Amino acid sequence: MGKKDFSDWLIVSDVDGTLNNKKRKTPLLNLSAIKRFVKESGGNFTLASARGAESLGPHYRKLPGVKTPAIVLNGAGIYDYEKEKMIWFNPVPSCAVEIVNEAMRRFPLLEIGVFTEDMIYLVRPRILSVVMMKLDNLTHKKCSSYNDVPSADAGKIIFFCLPWQKKKIKAFVTSRSDDSLACVDTTSMSFDMLNATTNKGNAIKVLAEILGVPMKNTCGIGDYYNDVDMFKAVGHAACCGNSPDELEELCEYRTCHCNDGAVADFIGYIEKNYGN
Repeated sequence: MGKKDFSDWLIVSDVDGTLNNKKRKTPLLNLSAIKRFVKESGGNFTLASARGAESLGPHYRKLPGVKTPAIVLNGAGIYDYEKEKMIWFNPVPSCAVEIVNEAMRRFPLLEIGVFTEDMIYLVRPRILSVVMMKLDNLTHKKCSSYNDVPSADAGKIIFFCLPWQKKKIKAFVTSRSDDSLACVDTTSMSFDMLNATTNKGNAIKVLAEILGVPMKNTCGIGDYYNDVDMFKAVGHAACCGNSPDELEELCEYRTCHCNDGAVADFIGYIEKNYGN
């Protein structure tokens, strides 16, 4: 395979189940392909995740030669690890404050996580939100009330609740939300509140503009339904072999299983079929 110039290309990858295998380890094939694409062909490679900058950091920093800012908080922010700062942020509208307060008054066991540009605030933490922080050893501060959270914009707000209460709480929150807000399922015990315009696809458009990469040269690879907006936005989309079958119709290419180096497979496909 001859060397091609990919300096005006951008490949964006999801993390778990895509870059990483099912054991949350990165196959060496992926690291080798990323190094080749970035260092030998001049391409831009980065990650897009629901994680915040601190949580995503260990996964990002192990990527050889990668300096392209990463998409965090499901697309609410773009974080530059070289400068250690958020370079773009799409906050949740201020109307969310009263909705959260209403929900917390109505549901005494509800816990809230407020993700700002540089801090995570846990409101009325008990078990669920605390466990999440401990799993990734995340820096956070605890508050007894949402009114104690500093008046900083939130990129996303997580509602932590018991599985049997989740449907009821989400219905309550959704009924009081307008078109400026979106509620997205994340786990059986949580859902996110975001700006309605926040998603990985829109964040990729912003990042591509920052980098000067035309959208026709943007590529996205993921494995699940939260990657659909990314698939629809990029010029070239790929789903992993472990993805639900219905996602394949949204993508140009279906790679091997994430355990076998899905990102390397996709990079190889792009290198073979595109570039100058």
